[in-house]
Amino acid sequence: MPTVTFLGHAGLAVDGDAFHLLADPWLAPTGAFLGAWHQYPRNDHLDVPALLDADWIAVSHEHLDHFDPWVIARLPERARILIPRYPGPAFRERMQEAAGARQVIEIPAWEKFPLDNRGSWITAIPELSPMCHDAAFLIVADGRGILHCNDARLTAAQARRAKHQAGGRLDLMALQTAGASWHPICYEYPPEEMAKVSMDKRVAKLRAAQRLVRQTAPELAVPFAGPPCFLGEEVERLNWVLDQADGAFCDASVATGWLREHLPAQRWEYFKPGDTIDLDTGEITLDPTSAAFEFGDEARPDYLARYTADRAAHIEEVLAEYPVPDAGLFDRFVAHFEYLGGLSDYFLRQIGMLVRFEITGPNGGVWDVDFSPDGLTVGVARQGTRPHYRITTAGRWVDGILKGRLAWEDLLISFRLSLYRDPDVYNDYLVGLLKHANAPALQAVEAYETGRDESERIVVESAGHSYDIPRYCPHAGEDLAVGAVIRDGRLHCLAHNFAFDLTTGVCINARSANLTSRRLA
Repeated sequence: MPTVTFLGHAGLAVDGDAFHLLADPWLAPTGAFLGAWHQYPRNDHLDVPALLDADWIAVSHEHLDHFDPWVIARLPERARILIPRYPGPAFRERMQEAAGARQVIEIPAWEKFPLDNRGSWITAIPELSPMCHDAAFLIVADGRGILHCNDARLTAAQARRAKHQAGGRLDLMALQTAGASWHPICYEYPPEEMAKVSMDKRVAKLRAAQRLVRQTAPELAVPFAGPPCFLGEEVERLNWVLDQADGAFCDASVATGWLREHLPAQRWEYFKPGDTIDLDTGEITLDPTSAAFEFGDEARPDYLARYTADRAAHIEEVLAEYPVPDAGLFDRFVAHFEYLGGLSDYFLRQIGMLVRFEITGPNGGVWDVDFSPDGLTVGVARQGTRPHYRITTAGRWVDGILKGRLAWEDLLISFRLSLYRDPDVYNDYLVGLLKHANAPALQAVEAYETGRDESERIVVESAGHSYDIPRYCPHAGEDLAVGAVIRDGRLHCLAHNFAFDLTTGVCINARSANLTSRRLA
Protein backbone atom coordinates (compact mmCIF):
# COMPACT_ATOMS: atom_id res chain seq x y z
CA MET A 1 0.00 0.00 0.00
CA PRO A 2 2.33 2.80 -1.21
CA THR A 3 1.69 6.29 0.14
CA VAL A 4 2.99 9.73 -0.74
CA THR A 5 3.26 12.44 1.90
CA PHE A 6 3.74 16.01 0.74
CA LEU A 7 6.41 17.85 2.72
CA GLY A 8 5.90 21.32 1.29
CA HIS A 9 7.51 22.96 -1.72
CA ALA A 10 8.88 20.09 -3.87
CA GLY A 11 9.38 17.63 -1.03
CA LEU A 12 7.79 14.18 -1.04
CA ALA A 13 8.05 11.14 1.20
CA VAL A 14 7.31 7.89 -0.61
CA ASP A 15 6.61 4.88 1.58
CA GLY A 16 6.51 1.43 0.04
CA ASP A 17 6.14 -1.88 1.81
CA ALA A 18 9.92 -2.21 2.15
CA PHE A 19 11.39 1.30 1.99
CA HIS A 20 11.04 4.94 3.07
CA LEU A 21 12.30 7.44 0.47
CA LEU A 22 12.51 11.23 0.60
CA ALA A 23 12.62 13.25 -2.59
CA ASP A 24 13.87 16.85 -2.52
CA PRO A 25 12.91 17.60 1.10
CA TRP A 26 13.44 21.22 2.13
CA LEU A 27 13.00 21.53 5.89
CA ALA A 28 15.78 23.85 7.13
CA PRO A 29 14.62 26.53 9.59
CA THR A 30 17.17 28.85 7.97
CA GLY A 31 15.25 28.68 4.70
CA ALA A 32 17.47 28.83 1.61
CA PHE A 33 19.47 31.20 -0.55
CA LEU A 34 21.09 33.41 2.05
CA GLY A 35 18.10 33.13 4.35
CA ALA A 36 15.82 34.88 1.83
CA TRP A 37 13.55 31.99 0.78
CA HIS A 38 11.26 30.20 3.22
CA GLN A 39 8.82 27.34 2.86
CA TYR A 40 5.30 28.56 2.02
CA PRO A 41 3.20 27.42 3.71
CA ARG A 42 5.58 26.65 6.55
CA ASN A 43 6.34 23.00 7.27
CA ASP A 44 8.13 23.20 10.62
CA HIS A 45 5.28 21.36 12.37
CA LEU A 46 6.18 18.08 10.63
CA ASP A 47 7.72 15.22 12.61
CA VAL A 48 11.24 15.73 11.30
CA PRO A 49 12.99 12.87 13.17
CA ALA A 50 10.46 10.36 11.82
CA LEU A 51 10.71 11.76 8.27
CA LEU A 52 14.49 11.72 8.24
CA ASP A 53 14.69 8.08 9.35
CA ALA A 54 14.99 7.25 5.65
CA ASP A 55 16.45 4.44 3.61
CA TRP A 56 16.87 6.62 0.54
CA ILE A 57 16.93 10.32 -0.24
CA ALA A 58 16.75 11.49 -3.85
CA VAL A 59 17.86 15.04 -4.63
CA SER A 60 17.29 16.34 -8.14
CA HIS A 61 19.71 19.28 -8.39
CA GLU A 62 21.81 21.70 -6.39
CA HIS A 63 19.31 24.52 -5.84
CA LEU A 64 19.08 24.91 -2.10
CA ASP A 65 15.28 24.60 -1.96
CA HIS A 66 15.85 21.02 -3.18
CA PHE A 67 19.33 20.18 -1.94
CA ASP A 68 19.06 20.99 1.77
CA PRO A 69 22.38 20.44 3.62
CA TRP A 70 20.49 20.83 6.93
CA VAL A 71 18.49 17.73 6.04
CA ILE A 72 21.50 15.78 4.72
CA ALA A 73 23.42 16.35 7.96
CA ARG A 74 20.57 14.82 10.01
CA LEU A 75 20.05 11.63 8.01
CA PRO A 76 21.02 8.30 9.53
CA GLU A 77 24.33 7.01 8.25
CA ARG A 78 22.59 4.08 6.58
CA ALA A 79 20.65 6.44 4.31
CA ARG A 80 21.84 6.35 0.72
CA ILE A 81 21.68 9.52 -1.33
CA LEU A 82 20.61 9.34 -4.98
CA ILE A 83 21.40 12.13 -7.43
CA PRO A 84 21.24 12.40 -11.24
CA ARG A 85 24.48 12.06 -13.17
CA TYR A 86 25.22 15.44 -14.76
CA PRO A 87 28.07 16.33 -17.17
CA GLY A 88 29.90 18.50 -14.63
CA PRO A 89 31.13 17.63 -11.14
CA ALA A 90 29.71 20.59 -9.17
CA PHE A 91 26.56 18.99 -7.75
CA ARG A 92 28.26 15.70 -6.95
CA GLU A 93 31.06 17.47 -5.12
CA ARG A 94 28.68 19.67 -3.10
CA MET A 95 26.60 16.66 -2.16
CA GLN A 96 29.61 14.57 -1.16
CA GLU A 97 30.82 17.38 1.09
CA ALA A 98 27.41 17.58 2.80
CA ALA A 99 26.96 13.81 2.99
CA GLY A 100 30.06 13.01 5.02
CA ALA A 101 30.29 9.23 5.39
CA ARG A 102 26.91 8.59 3.75
CA GLN A 103 26.96 6.92 0.35
CA VAL A 104 26.20 9.13 -2.67
CA ILE A 105 25.05 7.31 -5.80
CA GLU A 106 24.75 8.92 -9.23
CA ILE A 107 21.91 7.59 -11.40
CA PRO A 108 22.45 7.71 -15.19
CA ALA A 109 19.53 9.09 -17.18
CA TRP A 110 16.66 6.60 -17.64
CA GLU A 111 18.54 3.78 -15.87
CA LYS A 112 16.36 1.95 -13.33
CA PHE A 113 17.85 1.85 -9.85
CA PRO A 114 16.26 -0.72 -7.47
CA LEU A 115 14.82 0.52 -4.18
CA ASP A 116 13.98 -2.92 -2.77
CA ASN A 117 13.96 -6.56 -3.86
CA ARG A 118 10.26 -6.46 -4.76
CA GLY A 119 10.41 -4.56 -8.05
CA SER A 120 10.33 -0.94 -6.86
CA TRP A 121 12.77 1.41 -8.57
CA ILE A 122 13.71 5.01 -9.34
CA THR A 123 15.32 6.73 -12.31
CA ALA A 124 16.37 10.27 -13.19
CA ILE A 125 15.20 12.20 -16.25
CA PRO A 126 17.41 15.25 -16.86
CA GLU A 127 16.42 18.12 -19.10
CA LEU A 128 17.61 17.57 -22.66
CA SER A 129 19.98 20.51 -22.75
CA PRO A 130 23.03 20.16 -20.47
CA MET A 131 22.81 23.92 -19.94
CA CYS A 132 20.13 23.11 -17.35
CA HIS A 133 21.16 20.70 -14.60
CA ASP A 134 17.61 19.89 -13.52
CA ALA A 135 15.97 16.47 -13.49
CA ALA A 136 12.73 14.73 -12.73
CA PHE A 137 12.49 11.49 -10.79
CA LEU A 138 10.34 8.62 -11.99
CA ILE A 139 9.55 6.29 -9.10
CA VAL A 140 7.68 3.00 -9.21
CA ALA A 141 6.71 2.01 -5.67
CA ASP A 142 4.98 -1.34 -5.23
CA GLY A 143 3.68 -1.08 -8.79
CA ARG A 144 2.47 2.55 -8.60
CA GLY A 145 4.06 5.17 -10.86
CA ILE A 146 5.07 8.62 -9.59
CA LEU A 147 6.56 11.28 -11.86
CA HIS A 148 8.18 13.87 -9.58
CA CYS A 149 9.08 16.65 -12.01
CA ASN A 150 10.86 18.99 -9.56
CA ASP A 151 11.99 22.08 -11.50
CA ALA A 152 12.75 20.10 -14.66
CA ARG A 153 11.08 21.33 -17.82
CA LEU A 154 10.53 17.98 -19.46
CA THR A 155 9.59 17.75 -23.10
CA ALA A 156 6.33 16.06 -24.00
CA ALA A 157 8.33 13.17 -25.47
CA GLN A 158 10.21 12.70 -22.19
CA ALA A 159 6.99 12.70 -20.17
CA ARG A 160 5.35 10.18 -22.50
CA ARG A 161 8.45 7.98 -22.30
CA ALA A 162 8.29 8.17 -18.50
CA LYS A 163 4.68 6.98 -18.55
CA HIS A 164 5.60 4.11 -20.86
CA GLN A 165 8.56 3.11 -18.67
CA ALA A 166 6.28 3.09 -15.60
CA GLY A 167 4.08 0.49 -17.31
CA GLY A 168 1.71 2.78 -19.18
CA ARG A 169 0.21 4.48 -16.13
CA LEU A 170 1.25 7.38 -13.91
CA ASP A 171 -0.69 7.34 -10.66
CA LEU A 172 0.67 10.73 -9.60
CA MET A 173 2.42 13.47 -11.55
CA ALA A 174 3.69 16.44 -9.53
CA LEU A 175 4.94 19.39 -11.52
CA GLN A 176 6.12 22.92 -10.92
CA THR A 177 3.68 25.70 -11.77
CA ALA A 178 5.40 28.60 -10.01
CA GLY A 179 9.09 28.79 -10.75
CA ALA A 180 10.60 31.59 -8.66
CA SER A 181 13.15 33.24 -10.96
CA TRP A 182 15.12 36.45 -10.51
CA HIS A 183 13.50 37.64 -13.75
CA PRO A 184 11.52 39.82 -13.70
CA ILE A 185 11.31 40.65 -10.00
CA CYS A 186 14.95 41.67 -9.52
CA TYR A 187 15.03 43.79 -12.69
CA GLU A 188 14.65 47.54 -12.79
CA TYR A 189 11.42 47.69 -14.79
CA PRO A 190 8.81 50.46 -14.62
CA PRO A 191 5.67 49.27 -12.77
CA GLU A 192 3.58 48.76 -15.91
CA GLU A 193 6.26 46.72 -17.64
CA MET A 194 6.92 44.71 -14.48
CA ALA A 195 3.23 43.81 -14.30
CA LYS A 196 3.10 42.76 -17.96
CA VAL A 197 6.29 40.68 -17.90
CA SER A 198 5.20 39.03 -14.65
CA MET A 199 1.80 38.04 -16.01
CA ASP A 200 3.28 36.79 -19.27
CA LYS A 201 5.68 34.51 -17.38
CA ARG A 202 2.95 33.33 -15.01
CA VAL A 203 0.63 32.35 -17.86
CA ALA A 204 3.46 30.75 -19.85
CA LYS A 205 4.30 28.53 -16.87
CA LEU A 206 0.69 27.43 -16.53
CA ARG A 207 0.40 26.73 -20.25
CA ALA A 208 3.56 24.62 -20.11
CA ALA A 209 2.07 22.56 -17.27
CA GLN A 210 -1.22 22.21 -19.12
CA ARG A 211 0.56 21.03 -22.26
CA LEU A 212 2.70 18.48 -20.44
CA VAL A 213 -0.21 16.98 -18.50
CA ARG A 214 -2.40 16.85 -21.61
CA GLN A 215 0.30 14.80 -23.33
CA THR A 216 0.74 12.48 -20.34
CA ALA A 217 -2.76 12.05 -18.85
CA PRO A 218 -1.77 10.93 -15.33
CA GLU A 219 -4.39 9.61 -12.94
CA LEU A 220 -3.74 12.63 -10.70
CA ALA A 221 -1.84 15.83 -11.51
CA VAL A 222 -0.51 17.96 -8.65
CA PRO A 223 0.83 21.54 -8.93
CA PHE A 224 3.68 21.97 -6.43
CA ALA A 225 7.31 23.14 -5.97
CA GLY A 226 6.60 26.71 -5.00
CA PRO A 227 6.41 29.52 -4.74
CA PRO A 228 8.34 30.31 -1.56
CA CYS A 229 7.83 33.41 0.54
CA PHE A 230 10.53 35.94 1.35
CA LEU A 231 11.38 36.84 4.94
CA GLY A 232 13.62 39.54 6.31
CA GLU A 233 13.98 43.27 5.86
CA GLU A 234 15.86 43.22 2.56
CA VAL A 235 13.55 40.86 0.65
CA GLU A 236 10.11 41.00 2.29
CA ARG A 237 9.02 43.65 -0.25
CA LEU A 238 9.11 40.90 -2.88
CA ASN A 239 6.09 39.10 -1.42
CA TRP A 240 3.89 41.01 -3.87
CA VAL A 241 4.68 38.11 -6.21
CA LEU A 242 2.29 35.98 -4.13
CA ASP A 243 -0.77 38.14 -4.89
CA GLN A 244 -3.35 35.73 -6.21
CA ALA A 245 -4.73 37.91 -8.99
CA ASP A 246 -1.64 39.52 -10.46
CA GLY A 247 1.46 38.23 -8.66
CA ALA A 248 4.34 36.87 -10.70
CA PHE A 249 4.04 33.37 -9.22
CA CYS A 250 0.94 31.20 -8.80
CA ASP A 251 0.37 29.47 -5.51
CA ALA A 252 -0.86 25.90 -5.69
CA SER A 253 -4.52 26.79 -5.15
CA VAL A 254 -4.57 29.38 -7.95
CA ALA A 255 -2.66 27.09 -10.29
CA THR A 256 -5.07 24.24 -9.59
CA GLY A 257 -8.06 26.46 -10.32
CA TRP A 258 -6.58 27.68 -13.62
CA LEU A 259 -5.61 24.17 -14.73
CA ARG A 260 -8.98 22.70 -13.83
CA GLU A 261 -10.63 25.35 -15.97
CA HIS A 262 -8.31 24.83 -18.95
CA LEU A 263 -8.04 21.03 -18.76
CA PRO A 264 -11.31 19.99 -17.10
CA ALA A 265 -11.16 16.30 -18.00
CA GLN A 266 -7.98 15.87 -15.94
CA ARG A 267 -8.11 15.28 -12.17
CA TRP A 268 -6.17 18.00 -10.32
CA GLU A 269 -5.47 18.35 -6.60
CA TYR A 270 -3.09 20.41 -4.51
CA PHE A 271 -1.60 19.43 -1.19
CA LYS A 272 -0.15 21.16 1.86
CA PRO A 273 2.69 19.99 4.14
CA GLY A 274 1.78 16.74 5.88
CA ASP A 275 -1.08 15.75 3.54
CA THR A 276 -0.92 12.10 2.44
CA ILE A 277 -2.41 10.09 -0.41
CA ASP A 278 -2.73 6.31 -0.59
CA LEU A 279 -1.89 5.39 -4.18
CA ASP A 280 -3.83 2.12 -4.05
CA THR A 281 -7.13 3.54 -2.83
CA GLY A 282 -6.77 7.23 -3.73
CA GLU A 283 -7.72 8.17 -0.16
CA ILE A 284 -6.36 11.56 0.95
CA THR A 285 -5.60 12.34 4.59
CA LEU A 286 -5.22 16.03 5.39
CA ASP A 287 -2.68 17.31 7.88
CA PRO A 288 -4.63 19.05 10.67
CA THR A 289 -2.10 21.86 11.14
CA SER A 290 -1.82 22.64 7.43
CA ALA A 291 -5.60 22.46 7.03
CA ALA A 292 -5.86 25.76 8.92
CA PHE A 293 -3.69 27.54 6.34
CA GLU A 294 -5.24 29.45 3.44
CA PHE A 295 -3.39 30.97 0.49
CA GLY A 296 -5.70 33.98 0.24
CA ASP A 297 -4.30 37.52 0.13
CA GLU A 298 -6.19 38.85 3.16
CA ALA A 299 -4.50 36.74 5.82
CA ARG A 300 -1.03 36.76 4.27
CA PRO A 301 0.47 39.92 5.86
CA ASP A 302 -0.21 38.74 9.43
CA TYR A 303 0.92 35.21 8.58
CA LEU A 304 4.22 36.46 7.14
CA ALA A 305 4.78 38.85 10.05
CA ARG A 306 4.50 35.97 12.54
CA TYR A 307 6.64 33.77 10.34
CA THR A 308 9.34 36.46 10.10
CA ALA A 309 9.40 36.89 13.86
CA ASP A 310 9.76 33.14 14.36
CA ARG A 311 12.59 32.90 11.83
CA ALA A 312 14.44 36.11 12.72
CA ALA A 313 17.22 34.45 14.73
CA HIS A 314 17.79 31.84 12.01
CA ILE A 315 18.02 34.53 9.33
CA GLU A 316 20.53 36.51 11.40
CA GLU A 317 22.56 33.34 11.84
CA VAL A 318 22.84 32.99 8.06
CA LEU A 319 23.69 36.63 7.44
CA ALA A 320 26.45 36.54 10.07
CA GLU A 321 28.26 33.91 8.00
CA TYR A 322 29.02 36.53 5.34
CA PRO A 323 31.13 39.34 6.86
CA VAL A 324 32.21 42.57 5.22
CA PRO A 325 35.03 41.81 2.76
CA ASP A 326 38.59 43.04 3.18
CA ALA A 327 40.59 45.22 0.80
CA GLY A 328 41.56 42.22 -1.34
CA LEU A 329 38.05 41.91 -2.81
CA PHE A 330 38.90 43.45 -6.19
CA ASP A 331 41.98 41.26 -6.66
CA ARG A 332 39.91 38.16 -5.89
CA PHE A 333 37.23 39.37 -8.30
CA VAL A 334 39.76 39.77 -11.11
CA ALA A 335 41.29 36.32 -10.48
CA HIS A 336 37.87 34.70 -10.41
CA PHE A 337 36.77 36.09 -13.75
CA GLU A 338 40.12 35.46 -15.40
CA TYR A 339 39.65 31.82 -14.41
CA LEU A 340 36.11 31.77 -15.85
CA GLY A 341 37.34 33.39 -19.04
CA GLY A 342 39.72 30.51 -19.66
CA LEU A 343 37.11 27.78 -19.42
CA SER A 344 35.36 28.01 -22.80
CA ASP A 345 35.99 30.03 -25.97
CA TYR A 346 32.53 28.92 -27.14
CA PHE A 347 30.84 30.59 -24.19
CA LEU A 348 32.87 33.77 -24.61
CA ARG A 349 31.71 34.02 -28.22
CA GLN A 350 28.09 33.44 -27.27
CA ILE A 351 28.17 35.96 -24.40
CA GLY A 352 29.98 38.65 -26.37
CA MET A 353 29.12 41.66 -24.22
CA LEU A 354 30.17 43.96 -21.39
CA VAL A 355 28.81 43.22 -17.90
CA ARG A 356 29.08 45.82 -15.14
CA PHE A 357 29.18 44.81 -11.48
CA GLU A 358 28.25 47.50 -8.99
CA ILE A 359 29.57 46.08 -5.72
CA THR A 360 28.17 48.00 -2.75
CA GLY A 361 29.54 48.34 0.77
CA PRO A 362 33.09 48.53 2.13
CA ASN A 363 35.87 47.72 -0.35
CA GLY A 364 33.40 47.52 -3.23
CA GLY A 365 33.45 49.43 -6.48
CA VAL A 366 32.15 49.53 -10.04
CA TRP A 367 33.92 46.91 -12.14
CA ASP A 368 33.49 45.84 -15.75
CA VAL A 369 33.94 42.36 -17.19
CA ASP A 370 34.21 42.32 -20.98
CA PHE A 371 33.26 38.89 -22.32
CA SER A 372 34.81 39.24 -25.78
CA PRO A 373 35.40 36.50 -28.37
CA ASP A 374 39.03 37.70 -28.30
CA GLY A 375 39.31 37.04 -24.56
CA LEU A 376 37.97 38.23 -21.24
CA THR A 377 39.19 41.40 -19.54
CA VAL A 378 38.39 42.80 -16.10
CA GLY A 379 38.87 46.32 -14.82
CA VAL A 380 37.46 49.34 -13.07
CA ALA A 381 34.53 50.75 -15.03
CA ARG A 382 35.44 53.49 -17.49
CA GLN A 383 33.29 56.58 -17.78
CA GLY A 384 31.23 56.67 -20.96
CA THR A 385 31.27 52.88 -21.48
CA ARG A 386 27.78 51.39 -21.78
CA PRO A 387 27.30 47.88 -20.37
CA HIS A 388 24.79 45.42 -21.74
CA TYR A 389 24.11 43.97 -18.28
CA ARG A 390 24.40 45.65 -14.89
CA ILE A 391 24.39 43.62 -11.68
CA THR A 392 24.24 45.43 -8.34
CA THR A 393 24.81 43.56 -5.09
CA ALA A 394 26.67 43.74 -1.78
CA GLY A 395 30.35 42.90 -1.50
CA ARG A 396 29.70 40.42 1.31
CA TRP A 397 27.76 38.16 -1.07
CA VAL A 398 30.27 38.43 -3.91
CA ASP A 399 33.12 37.65 -1.53
CA GLY A 400 31.28 34.49 -0.52
CA ILE A 401 31.37 33.41 -4.16
CA LEU A 402 35.01 34.33 -4.63
CA LYS A 403 35.96 32.30 -1.56
CA GLY A 404 33.99 29.24 -2.71
CA ARG A 405 31.28 29.37 -0.02
CA LEU A 406 28.51 30.35 -2.40
CA ALA A 407 27.63 29.77 -6.06
CA TRP A 408 26.65 32.56 -8.44
CA GLU A 409 23.26 30.96 -8.97
CA ASP A 410 22.68 30.86 -5.20
CA LEU A 411 23.13 34.64 -5.17
CA LEU A 412 20.92 35.19 -8.20
CA ILE A 413 18.12 33.11 -6.72
CA SER A 414 18.47 34.80 -3.33
CA PHE A 415 17.12 37.98 -4.96
CA ARG A 416 19.62 39.97 -2.86
CA LEU A 417 20.64 41.93 -5.96
CA SER A 418 19.21 44.03 -8.75
CA LEU A 419 19.76 43.75 -12.48
CA TYR A 420 19.35 45.82 -15.61
CA ARG A 421 19.96 44.93 -19.23
CA ASP A 422 19.97 46.98 -22.41
CA PRO A 423 18.75 45.67 -24.76
CA ASP A 424 16.31 43.69 -22.65
CA VAL A 425 17.48 40.31 -23.97
CA TYR A 426 18.30 37.36 -21.71
CA ASN A 427 21.77 35.86 -22.16
CA ASP A 428 21.60 32.21 -21.18
CA TYR A 429 25.32 31.78 -21.80
CA LEU A 430 26.29 34.40 -19.23
CA VAL A 431 24.17 32.67 -16.61
CA GLY A 432 25.44 29.28 -17.78
CA LEU A 433 29.09 30.28 -17.40
CA LEU A 434 28.51 31.74 -13.95
CA LYS A 435 26.47 28.84 -12.61
CA HIS A 436 28.49 25.94 -14.05
CA ALA A 437 32.00 27.43 -13.75
CA ASN A 438 33.68 24.18 -14.78
CA ALA A 439 35.01 23.00 -18.12
CA PRO A 440 33.25 19.59 -18.41
CA ALA A 441 29.78 21.14 -17.99
CA LEU A 442 30.53 23.88 -20.52
CA GLN A 443 32.00 21.39 -23.00
CA ALA A 444 28.80 19.32 -22.75
CA VAL A 445 26.71 22.36 -23.66
CA GLU A 446 28.93 23.14 -26.65
CA ALA A 447 28.78 19.54 -27.88
CA TYR A 448 24.98 19.48 -27.51
CA GLU A 449 24.43 22.76 -29.33
CA THR A 450 26.89 22.20 -32.16
CA GLY A 451 25.97 18.57 -32.74
CA ARG A 452 22.19 18.75 -33.00
CA ASP A 453 20.39 17.19 -35.93
CA GLU A 454 17.95 19.77 -37.30
CA SER A 455 16.86 17.68 -40.27
CA GLU A 456 13.42 16.83 -38.81
CA ARG A 457 11.20 19.77 -39.60
CA ILE A 458 7.53 20.70 -39.33
CA VAL A 459 5.22 23.31 -40.86
CA VAL A 460 3.40 25.88 -38.73
CA GLU A 461 0.82 28.52 -39.67
CA SER A 462 0.69 32.19 -38.73
CA ALA A 463 -1.51 34.97 -40.15
CA GLY A 464 -2.30 32.97 -43.28
CA HIS A 465 1.31 32.06 -44.02
CA SER A 466 3.12 28.74 -43.66
CA TYR A 467 6.59 28.43 -42.16
CA ASP A 468 9.04 25.55 -42.26
CA ILE A 469 10.78 25.22 -38.87
CA PRO A 470 12.86 22.59 -37.06
CA ARG A 471 10.77 20.30 -34.89
CA TYR A 472 12.98 20.88 -31.87
CA CYS A 473 13.76 24.23 -30.24
CA PRO A 474 17.33 25.41 -30.91
CA HIS A 475 17.67 26.47 -27.27
CA ALA A 476 16.98 23.32 -25.26
CA GLY A 477 15.34 20.76 -27.52
CA GLU A 478 11.64 21.19 -26.71
CA ASP A 479 9.34 19.44 -29.22
CA LEU A 480 7.76 22.45 -30.94
CA ALA A 481 5.05 20.28 -32.51
CA VAL A 482 3.34 20.17 -29.10
CA GLY A 483 5.32 22.60 -26.94
CA ALA A 484 4.87 25.96 -28.65
CA VAL A 485 2.30 28.72 -29.06
CA ILE A 486 2.23 30.87 -32.19
CA ARG A 487 0.84 34.39 -32.13
CA ASP A 488 1.57 37.71 -33.86
CA GLY A 489 4.13 36.16 -36.18
CA ARG A 490 6.17 34.73 -33.34
CA LEU A 491 6.75 31.25 -32.01
CA HIS A 492 6.83 31.03 -28.21
CA CYS A 493 8.51 27.90 -26.88
CA LEU A 494 6.69 26.90 -23.69
CA ALA A 495 9.67 25.14 -22.09
CA HIS A 496 11.73 28.26 -21.31
CA ASN A 497 9.56 31.04 -22.79
CA PHE A 498 12.00 31.83 -25.63
CA ALA A 499 10.26 33.72 -28.47
CA PHE A 500 11.34 33.56 -32.14
CA ASP A 501 10.36 35.77 -35.06
CA LEU A 502 9.06 33.39 -37.72
CA THR A 503 10.17 35.60 -40.60
CA THR A 504 13.81 35.97 -39.54
CA GLY A 505 14.23 33.09 -37.08
CA VAL A 506 15.82 35.49 -34.57
CA CYS A 507 15.14 34.94 -30.86
CA ILE A 508 13.77 38.28 -29.72
CA ASN A 509 13.98 37.93 -25.93
CA ALA A 510 17.11 35.85 -25.32
CA ARG A 511 20.52 34.96 -26.76
CA SER A 512 19.91 31.78 -28.75
CA ALA A 513 20.76 30.10 -32.02
CA ASN A 514 18.52 31.06 -34.94
CA LEU A 515 15.31 29.10 -35.41
CA THR A 516 16.19 28.70 -39.13
CA SER A 517 12.54 29.24 -40.03
CA ARG A 518 11.59 29.67 -43.67
CA ARG A 519 8.40 31.10 -45.10
CA LEU A 520 6.84 28.79 -47.68
CA ALA A 521 5.45 30.10 -50.93
